[in-house]
Amino acid sequence: MTHVRVGYASEAMPAHAHSKPPTRPDPGESLPADDPAIFEMDLRGLRQRWATRAALPPISAETMTGADRRAQALGYPELRLMEHAGTAVAAAVKALATDLGRWGTGPMVVLCGPGNNGGDGYVAARRLALAGASVIVAVVSSDPRPRGVSAARNWDRIASDTGIVKAHLSVARDVSIFGQGVAKAAVIVDGLLGTGVTGGLREPIRSAVEVIASARAAGVPIVSIDTPTAVDLSSGEPSDPAVQADLTVTFHRPKTGLLTKRGAAHAGRVLVAPIGIPQEADRA
Repeated sequence: MTHVRVGYASEAMPAHAHSKPPTRPDPGESLPADDPAIFEMDLRGLRQRWATRAALPPISAETMTGADRRAQALGYPELRLMEHAGTAVAAAVKALATDLGRWGTGPMVVLCGPGNNGGDGYVAARRLALAGASVIVAVVSSDPRPRGVSAARNWDRIASDTGIVKAHLSVARDVSIFGQGVAKAAVIVDGLLGTGVTGGLREPIRSAVEVIASARAAGVPIVSIDTPTAVDLSSGEPSDPAVQADLTVTFHRPKTGLLTKRGAAHAGRVLVAPIGIPQEADRA
């Protein structure tokens, strides 16, 4: 099974290999990591803040991957794109929790897979902790540390933070034990997988998706990063099982898969957040 994280090229060009971009991606657009006011907004406020993104024509997963790679070739580092993405997720999680009266009622549980979807989750966890939340990060992977450069760097930033509880869930049994207390979460963040799932889910991801389903049935809201795990961003077709989210934060432009009947049913409400990809990288 191949896991390809949409939104970031699998092999990022190092930041030092390029000069600093001469201008912002869009001089009139506030990017999440540079916009602390988003942590004081409700979901309606975030939707208005990022309205220009939601109004753009939708793109496929493949088109998004191309835009991401071109952005990095132009000197926009993967690490910075990830910082904006994870920050947007954190602001959305706080807004949802506040809107539902759940902020401060329990921990924010962030489930992170092995790729860049999980890397976004590590950023979101750090930003949520900075905003005052109690945060638990679960690494759902055979590897305790991500292999990707940017995801690994963001893991390292929280690894020594004693204010964030960490758990490594390497096999299905670990996930099952962890899941016994997950109904106490205020919100669960799904950062398990992006697109590119072929066939059925493998363990321990499969068990994590089942834990998310049980928690949602118990009333815990679910926020997915980029796409609900096992829902294809291009076609909207879900694998079995697939995450059913209450809110999905996708990046840069709307995605075709989240606008289909089945994709929309799994995504719940959708926010489209800017992450700093410049116009010249976006040929679609």
